[in-house]
Amino acid sequence: MSAEPGHCTSTQIGPGFARITPQSSSKDNRCWQYVFVGLRAGACPHFYPGGIMNTHRFFPVAAIPLGVLLFTLSAQAQEHTNPSPDDRLQMLMDMVDRQQREISSLKQRLTDIEMAQRGRGLTAWDTAQIAQVSPGDGSAAGSAGTPGGGAAGAKGPSSATPIGETQQMQKSTSESQRTPAEEAVVQAQHAPLFDHKLTIDTGISYSYYDRRQLVLSGFLALDAIFLGQLNLGETKANVWTFDVNTRYGINDRLSVAFDVPYLYRNSDFISGGVGGAASSISDISKNSANIGDVNASLYYQLVKENANWPDIVASLRVTAPTGTSPFGIKLGTPDPSNNNLTTPSRLPTGNGIWAFTAGLSFLRTYDPIVLFANLAYTYNVARTFDDISTIEGTTQPAKVKLGDIIQVGAGMALALNDKTALSISYSTAISRATKTATPGGAYTTVAGSSTNAASLNFGINYAINKHWTVNGYVNAGMSPDAPNYVIGLRFPYTF
Repeated sequence: MSAEPGHCTSTQIGPGFARITPQSSSKDNRCWQYVFVGLRAGACPHFYPGGIMNTHRFFPVAAIPLGVLLFTLSAQAQEHTNPSPDDRLQMLMDMVDRQQREISSLKQRLTDIEMAQRGRGLTAWDTAQIAQVSPGDGSAAGSAGTPGGGAAGAKGPSSATPIGETQQMQKSTSESQRTPAEEAVVQAQHAPLFDHKLTIDTGISYSYYDRRQLVLSGFLALDAIFLGQLNLGETKANVWTFDVNTRYGINDRLSVAFDVPYLYRNSDFISGGVGGAASSISDISKNSANIGDVNASLYYQLVKENANWPDIVASLRVTAPTGTSPFGIKLGTPDPSNNNLTTPSRLPTGNGIWAFTAGLSFLRTYDPIVLFANLAYTYNVARTFDDISTIEGTTQPAKVKLGDIIQVGAGMALALNDKTALSISYSTAISRATKTATPGGAYTTVAGSSTNAASLNFGINYAINKHWTVNGYVNAGMSPDAPNYVIGLRFPYTF
């Protein structure tokens, strides 16, 4: 075989083989043209490294597809050796897709484990320990597939985690596992948030109070016949309360709160006996609006929820007599034709005394159920007033000691999902009798002043986002001393 002079040289290296070498490094492709010319003539060159080609004669029909195949294989080899930017991007996207599928699989596995533990009496802390995932392969801690598996792995976290970090993780696991709905329940029923979080909680509530009283003025004749007057009195009280509560977490255990209420009161006083006729009725309405008794609170977290203990928070609240006092309010007869009806000249918006309340609150999470309970004792400080008389034109100074109050409550909340929770609870406030003392005299008990206000409470908590929460509640009175019902909404915002 010979090459075109001046462009390439041909050297015979064996039977049927020759080496073709271009004489110039320019883009002169006439040597390759010669090869294709030989191919069309019936020569079937087989290229090897260095330009070696086989010049055995074959049929032209068989030589054409063989040459095309060789060029195709050569192009594919070069493509795999130097992938294009698009190919590299596609490879990276495939890797990301595989990793996303692995992450989704791990999340589903964790969800299945948590769902399997629900209803078995395990706390959120216990569930988190069971569902703890080791980074890397996604297998549960203590399993045979992890380095910390076997008997040693079953006793606790992997040995690769420092002991101090493990204990810190265990302390905060229960709080980190709470859903936004459960956090809303914690704020509404237990204690404010800690750890440098500022919360402004605005609320509005409406309470309704309705009481009927039968008054007998006369005597019994022959122990069977009543001689005198019958008077049926009724009082309807409507109280609207708007308050702003500001809470701030000083650290991860200490928090302070300050609450300012504003009250609007409307009361209707109804009594029969106008003009001596039992069928005639007098109806007088009274209104008042003023600031209520402001209070400041201090919360300290004694125990953080863990495997053995519930979350325990101690609180201390101080209430100042900033509202209008109920003592010294004069009673009058606004209807001259009905002496049976007496009404106050104004309506109070406060208790008129200083009060200190110490309490304990307990909370335990059994996902998806949250149990809570509270106990509080209120000490009312005795105070001397210049006048406590209700008779117009009469002044009576005295020292008043309102009865101390014991408050007990307990309930549960059910998280429907990660944003919504329903709660039900029962609470009661038992107040001892009020005592009064004239200057220099001893205390005397005011008859009928002890109370027991019990209520059944229903609530719903909805977390709009990580900042806003809406808490709604309805309280139904269970005793004569409690309001008939209370309806309220609160809107805490956490910065």
